[in-house]
Amino acid sequence: MSNLQADGWDFTDLKYVQLTDKELTRWRLERGDIVFNRTNSKELVGKCEVFDREGTWVFASYLMRLRVDRKQAEPEFVAAFLNAHAGRLQINRESRQIIGMSNINAEEIRTLRVPLPKLPKQRELLAALDAARAARRRKLEEAEALLGGLDSFALEALGLALPPPHDPNKPFAVRLRQLRGRRLDPPAYTPFPIPSNPRGVPIKPLATVAAIDSHTAPPQTSDTAIVPYVGLPECDLNDVREVASRTYKEARGRSIAHVGDILFARIEPSVFNKKYVFVEHLGDHEYAYLSTEFYAVRAHGNEDDQKYLYAMFQSAFVYNQVRGKTTGSSGRRRIDPEMFASLLIPWPDGSVRKKIAAEVSRRRDATRLLREDAAQLWDAAKRRFEDALLGPDK
Repeated sequence: MSNLQADGWDFTDLKYVQLTDKELTRWRLERGDIVFNRTNSKELVGKCEVFDREGTWVFASYLMRLRVDRKQAEPEFVAAFLNAHAGRLQINRESRQIIGMSNINAEEIRTLRVPLPKLPKQRELLAALDAARAARRRKLEEAEALLGGLDSFALEALGLALPPPHDPNKPFAVRLRQLRGRRLDPPAYTPFPIPSNPRGVPIKPLATVAAIDSHTAPPQTSDTAIVPYVGLPECDLNDVREVASRTYKEARGRSIAHVGDILFARIEPSVFNKKYVFVEHLGDHEYAYLSTEFYAVRAHGNEDDQKYLYAMFQSAFVYNQVRGKTTGSSGRRRIDPEMFASLLIPWPDGSVRKKIAAEVSRRRDATRLLREDAAQLWDAAKRRFEDALLGPDK
């Protein structure tokens, strides 16, 4: 399980491990356990959530687990308080900065103080938070639907119609020398179904319309220098959430990103979750080093072409190719550089690209407003929660 994010659990980049029975007994998560970030940015160190999933799960070494006495406290209540302003003040006071990251340990977590009204009052306050959380979730789902709808809009604007899905039971043949990695499945080798194309839209390999990992990082004079860094945990599906820090020794040789780039997640499960990030900000930084899980892509044309390319990455036309071009063992499949560069991209005349780019801008602007509304709604709910516990003049 990955680090907790600002919005809670991130199940888009799960890891799978093999444990002995003894290890499983020690590290297994149960419903009602509170899980904390041990190490992260200052904003996310000590972030906690209540685990509520069925099945067999364990937590990573950079997380901590806490179990509360259910006769005294609801775990959701404890987590809600520690994630609110008063709880974060305590966590920030206890945590320490270590090489660009913050850290808090189990002993320091145990010193945190939590107000404990009677259980009925805890449940009443939690019910109000749950109502606000549901309203927030509806706004976020509306935002995701806007970006998800780019697919049908773009294909209609291009005049392309995808054929029916491939029949997985249809026989296929492949030459031995054409095998890629360990894949031997229909999506990897059957001819990609080009949509009907009555307008004759040119379709080109990605490498002919965009540069991939082309930026050069400025030189550093010291391995211990702190540099800006963005990996999968620092990103939502479509945006950079924050810029982390690493030493130059850790980041040396990595690709870098600038504002305006598209970060294309190349490794399962993120590549299949469409974690394709349009970089609109990097905080106060001019650039950021990237984890090896991203390609940085920049269209050769102008800003409109970059937004158009983003719409194509969101489309089923490109996504179906990505599914067929990944290689590697199940659970960690990836799309390698040659396959990525060969992705086919519809490339109509400039007026059509500009039309689709304008729609990308409109939808991203509307999405941003919805997310801001959701954040404000949630912040207000947390303030009311604290006021009810500590009073408005805390």
